[in-house]
Amino acid sequence: MTEEASMNAEVFERCRAALPGWRDLTPDQFEFDNPKGFSSFTMGVRSKVPADPPAVLYRHLDGKENAILDFATERDTFLLLGRNEIAAPCLHYDDICRIEEFYRGRTLTAADVFDPEIQRGIANELHRFHQLEPDGLPPSTFFELVHGQWGEMARHVLGDGRTAFPASERALCDDLAAIHHPETLEKVLGCLPDGPPVFCHNDTYHGNVFLLDDGTVKLLDFEFSCLNHAAFDFANLFAETVMEHGFADPPHFRIAEPRFADTDLAAFIGFYLDNEELGSEAHRAAEQTRLVAETRRAIMASDFMYAMAALPLALQPIQKIRFIPYAHQRFHKFLRSWDAEFGSLS
Repeated sequence: MTEEASMNAEVFERCRAALPGWRDLTPDQFEFDNPKGFSSFTMGVRSKVPADPPAVLYRHLDGKENAILDFATERDTFLLLGRNEIAAPCLHYDDICRIEEFYRGRTLTAADVFDPEIQRGIANELHRFHQLEPDGLPPSTFFELVHGQWGEMARHVLGDGRTAFPASERALCDDLAAIHHPETLEKVLGCLPDGPPVFCHNDTYHGNVFLLDDGTVKLLDFEFSCLNHAAFDFANLFAETVMEHGFADPPHFRIAEPRFADTDLAAFIGFYLDNEELGSEAHRAAEQTRLVAETRRAIMASDFMYAMAALPLALQPIQKIRFIPYAHQRFHKFLRSWDAEFGSLS
């Protein structure tokens, strides 16, 4: 049995044990998507014969080392999101996996981020998200938790773990060494606005947004959700649109110049503010201007976050991408942007 067939069989057995309507079916009666994900792998599983349910999204939880929340808080938070119809309904949850209702539609592309109707749908969902106050969240904000929980993994990957990489990538590890230093955390926190944090998604790039067949927009993948600043959720929506793939030479991708301008940020934030009572046009305009400026700075923090998230996957990749070059490009984009914004103050 191939590695892929073995994984599919294991996933199916867990689904069959959890779903009574699948008890009499066999793996050959199902289609299995390729696993994907940054923090834990997910896989769509769809029946080729009549079944109840006809399809599910399987998320593997066992062995996940880069969780932001502890297991119980993450579970309770996801179930809260489901009750508020932000996350997909949960069909099963245990220590090994979570099985969710399968959405019919597609994930967004980078180009979709600039579609006004899709922007409005995302903005509405984020506004509902930011109003929630889950119990048990740690008082520390996202990047403080990232530094504490991902920093040790980064040290391991860039230290002892580098022997697993080709020579060209081992050289990049030296350039990445500062990513987990306290001084870097201070730079990241300096990119974020003052004021009290709210409950944030923290990973709102286009691949984590789903467009249902009926045109409804839904958020996906809530593993990084915790306290942060709303501008970071706005920033993440645009930060990953700079990726370009398909190049002949390794690593076959690059971070290009931004496709977005302040006018794009302002349009999206305008849809978000449509959900609030701001009293006057002047008040609304001032709030929009403030949030655009905060989002522009928070995009630097997005580059740092994606670099840090990539490092643990360099040793055990879920996706077919060279994660050390990815992290290197992201981290150095953060450093260049930070120097351009704050360098004269250092």
